[in-house]
Amino acid sequence: MKGSPLVVLFLTVFIDLLGFGIVLPLLPYYAEGFGAGPLAVTLLSSSYSLMQFLFAPVWGRLSDRVGRRPILVLSLAGSALSYLLFGLAGSLAALFATRLLAGVCAANISTAQAYIADVTTPETRAKGMGMIGAAFGLGFIFGPAVGGALSRYGYAVPAFFAAGLSLAALALALFRLPESLRRRIDNPGGAARGGFDLGRLWAALVHPRMGLLLLIFFCSVFAFANLEATFALFVERAARFGYTARETGYLFAYMGVLMSLMQGGLVGRLARRFGERRLVAAGTLMLAAGLGVVPLAPGLGGLMGALALLAFGVGMNTPSLSSLISRSAGADEQGGVLGVSQSMSSLARILGPAWGGFAFEQFGPASPYFTTAGLMGATFLVSLMLCRQAEGG
Repeated sequence: MKGSPLVVLFLTVFIDLLGFGIVLPLLPYYAEGFGAGPLAVTLLSSSYSLMQFLFAPVWGRLSDRVGRRPILVLSLAGSALSYLLFGLAGSLAALFATRLLAGVCAANISTAQAYIADVTTPETRAKGMGMIGAAFGLGFIFGPAVGGALSRYGYAVPAFFAAGLSLAALALALFRLPESLRRRIDNPGGAARGGFDLGRLWAALVHPRMGLLLLIFFCSVFAFANLEATFALFVERAARFGYTARETGYLFAYMGVLMSLMQGGLVGRLARRFGERRLVAAGTLMLAAGLGVVPLAPGLGGLMGALALLAFGVGMNTPSLSSLISRSAGADEQGGVLGVSQSMSSLARILGPAWGGFAFEQFGPASPYFTTAGLMGATFLVSLMLCRQAEGG
């Protein structure tokens, strides 16, 4: 009985995230049509992440009061509306409004996580939460490829297709997804989920091991979010590439496949052989190298090699850091630590694109990559401290 709602939830989340992936490679090209410069283009990504950051705890608290299913249904309806309006946008301001709405609705991931917690046992919860990670990975593979392929018909068509997908997910949630919450919580303040707690963040940062892990995690997400937001601008404007949304979508899908290969099986085997701390160091170094090579790539082959380094680096870093962060906290601190790491990720996804757009506009197309390559090089030195901590016991 528990498997059925989880399958329906997985399909619901996957279909919704597929819509996000479809829009990803189109956004810079679409915004440039309204006269947006690099900074404005990347602020579209930052605004989306900002709304996710602000509304994830709101949806979580509200779902404790009214149930998970109504929140998922409402947010999916909002996602469908945001994609429809995205396709109909007639100005840059309207485009920003659609991304703000999409970010509000995308904050439903906290509610999906709460749903999984409701219908799983402590022993099966990790597997259930892994379904959301799998949905993200598959959405990142298929979404950009579909968006790129449909972009030949104009940028509105992929957006309308994404709206249709959200409506399909809405129908699944309406007709096949049962309510998971057995007891409503009347005190929403006592049920906060994932809000930004400065005191808790500071306590985690000054923790000898936790602080290093969170610093590496923040820098890694910052650097990759910077790439996500600026990559289409770079391959469009570099004369040796001159790519459209179609080619950009295929390259994002290529990265998604490699990340999924790493996270789906390779990282577990590597962790057993070398240890998670060494994987973090290796992944961080690969991120630094990949970011540094992207602007130097002479052609498609070199670019794909750089993207492979990035994809494997992220695929190695993310699960290893998540595991180490979890193991650095006590059994009664897991929820708080999860909230802190989610907050760090959200802040990095707000600031990374903003920096990328600013650097691209002020210092040139290569600067977002060279600066974050330098950041990850410094982060690699921090990761070596983790390895020394392990050796020192």
